[in-house]
Amino acid sequence: MLSIILKPVLLLSMPGESEWLLILLVILLFFGGKKIPDLMRGIGKGVREFNDAKQHVKDEIEAGMKEKDVVATTPAATPTPAPDSTVVTTATTQPNQ
Repeated sequence: MLSIILKPVLLLSMPGESEWLLILLVILLFFGGKKIPDLMRGIGKGVREFNDAKQHVKDEIEAGMKEKDVVATTPAATPTPAPDSTVVTTATTQPNQ
């Protein structure tokens, strides 16, 4: 009964020492000794580019949040009143005819 419950768990476990050796041997046979450093270099560049892109997105999000906070805390500009522009008119009187 216990083996039925543990069987799926054991299938998903990490490979042991012998499995790692077998995996490394298969990789060595497929790629050869000269291609493995190039493969690892390519994987390293990919990981580095991914981390740079992730950091760039994180920086943009933080900058946007800071910009939003600055806009929210800055008091709204009050409009300045226009100068008093009263129109002075002079009345001219015409003699009655």
